[in-house]
Amino acid sequence: MTAALSVRGLSKAFGGVQAVENVSFEVEAGQLLALIGPNGAGKTTCFNMLNGQLAPDSGSVTLEGRELVGLSPRRVWRLGVGRTFQITATFSSMTVLENVQMALISHRRRIAAMRPRTASLYRDEAMALLERVGMAAQAERACSILAYGDLKRVELAVALGNEPKLLLMDEPTAGMAPGERVELMALTAGIVRDRGTSVLFTEHDMDVVFGHADRIIVLNRGRLIAEGSPDTVRADPHVREIYLGAGTTFAL
Repeated sequence: MTAALSVRGLSKAFGGVQAVENVSFEVEAGQLLALIGPNGAGKTTCFNMLNGQLAPDSGSVTLEGRELVGLSPRRVWRLGVGRTFQITATFSSMTVLENVQMALISHRRRIAAMRPRTASLYRDEAMALLERVGMAAQAERACSILAYGDLKRVELAVALGNEPKLLLMDEPTAGMAPGERVELMALTAGIVRDRGTSVLFTEHDMDVVFGHADRIIVLNRGRLIAEGSPDTVRADPHVREIYLGAGTTFAL
């Protein structure tokens, strides 16, 4: 398979704290890659460097051969990197449909054409995305009154609005009930495989990680300590020690 995202020697320090140190990995086209590690491992810092929110101290990030380091988050997004956040980022005063329309309007660079035709711009395309994530029936509801699990689905539809080559998902199931977590990740896996989108996601729920990831990479104290298939990572003694303590036996 071909690497959609290639990360080489990525490093970032905050004062005397080395948050990420010489991290390298690839995400292949159409692959779901999980990035896991204990709290403080450097996962979110790594994410923020991939989409331009943080500038790395050193290293390279390329999307299909195009260097992303030095580009603004907006430029990175326009090149095909979508993102969802641990805490949902939607416009609460807008309807579900309007949130997705805004993503499409921005992607098509039609901001100047918003008024007075905003309500009609890309309505059909937005409805198709909402249908795909199971939210079409709630299209006219305000995001402010949605259940949290439904907000996560709306955010996924918004993230798909720029037809991403790579989707970054930071704790996609945080705050959700166990059943909702499984449903959201199964939905995500189906959508991205249909589209050939690559996904890099962080997650604390190991059932979600080992149930849906094609490959897993593990960070600890900013360093990459393990990578491979779910079975390989599950059996890695270093990973087990970090998560569970030396001598502990548990089915990750």
